[in-house]
Amino acid sequence: MKKVWSMLFLLCFVFTWVLGMAGMVFADEPESNYTVTVGSEAAVSITVGNDADQNKTNPVIYTITLKGDIDRGAANFIVRGYEEAKANHADYVLLKIDTYGGLVDAAMNIKNTIISSSTPTICFVEQKAISAGSLIALSGNVLVMAPGTTMGAAEPRQGDQIADEKVVSMWSKELAGAAEYHHRNGEIAAAMADSRIEIPGVVEKGKLLTLTAGEAVDLNMADFIAEDEAAIFAKMNFSDPQVVSVEPTTKEKMAQFLTSPFVSPVLLTLGIAGIIIELLTVGFGVFGTIGVFSFSLFFAGNLMSGYAGWGAVILFLVGMVLIFLEIFVVPGVGITGLAGILSIVASIVFASPSLEQAAISLLVALVASVILIFLSFKYSRTRSIWNRLILSQKQKNDEGYAAPRRELSNLEGKNGVAITPLRPAGAGLFDGERIDVISEGEFIPAGAMVRVMRVESARVIVREIIPQTEEE
Repeated sequence: MKKVWSMLFLLCFVFTWVLGMAGMVFADEPESNYTVTVGSEAAVSITVGNDADQNKTNPVIYTITLKGDIDRGAANFIVRGYEEAKANHADYVLLKIDTYGGLVDAAMNIKNTIISSSTPTICFVEQKAISAGSLIALSGNVLVMAPGTTMGAAEPRQGDQIADEKVVSMWSKELAGAAEYHHRNGEIAAAMADSRIEIPGVVEKGKLLTLTAGEAVDLNMADFIAEDEAAIFAKMNFSDPQVVSVEPTTKEKMAQFLTSPFVSPVLLTLGIAGIIIELLTVGFGVFGTIGVFSFSLFFAGNLMSGYAGWGAVILFLVGMVLIFLEIFVVPGVGITGLAGILSIVASIVFASPSLEQAAISLLVALVASVILIFLSFKYSRTRSIWNRLILSQKQKNDEGYAAPRRELSNLEGKNGVAITPLRPAGAGLFDGERIDVISEGEFIPAGAMVRVMRVESARVIVREIIPQTEEE
């Protein structure tokens, strides 16, 4: 019981420390997180062209890179970049895009940030702007694509299935609205998400629209093609721009790492296996410490990324307390332990980026945990509580264990009474002792007189004694 309280104390302490550190991720960062480089080309206006009257010398341009999955962590990073750009009176934001897409709500958050910002945005598709990346690219005041890049294929999906009609309709209109906001063709944008849209000469019905850089410019969905940011500055006549590169902080990088679909299952595996091994094996507490720390990192990463709230953390702690109660305080009840398990599973689901990732992470973690727990029990000493869950003792003959043997051969020829019906097995009373017997196949009613005909090992075979009538 002392170890239980130690585990609970350790759990609360590590959770408080790690999650407290996680809460600091949203604090303001010093200017040292940004680097400034000075270019050599020139322009003044967001208007694309070479009019010298529009030139502006030394514009301040904040560059933000969106690379990889679009999730809430990426959205938080971009929002922070725009806040810094506004606070430092930036003239433009250059948003570099290279993504296959991600979460719809995160992409919409980024789109709203771009459109509502007072700082004009130049969206630059460096490699690809697929799926949710299309919405972000179309949200910029100016859309530039590098040669060989693509944009489109934005059909919303739930797992491996196309999303329902409501989601498809909403999402296609979001794309159309973002395009029309900057005087682009909304129908072409909607065709990237809705395969039912047919545009002669552009996309057939039943096909999703994906545009190359050249096609996007020809259809006026992109403004021009440029190799890199220097070419963009030259095309837009920017003169000696001051480029400020917004970089992810260490905490943001850590949050992205901890919530990746590869790291999350590992943390859950170490958390589940560590706690169970600690409770059921004899040891110093290393496994428990690893388990608690792994769970803390799992929830810390999701808190920092914005996937989880404190409600999920509290639900997890309640689940752990219920499981401890089930094992050590009220063993055998079952309801307490079941409620604890459900609470922990629910907290992990609520803390995960999506239901799909939660299910995959839990499945991988449970399988890996079973393997680790089996190996631990095989090669380490278990606590006595493990004997409540599984019978581990064996009784072997060579160690002196033997089943009690009853001497039945002396019953042969004796008479008794069937105290239960024999169909054909039952019980009889012989010399005041109850004996399990079996008839020779016939039915013998209870109360009938029987005689033991023979004894075969542990089988006592009887026959009914039929009273003889007197001859007249």
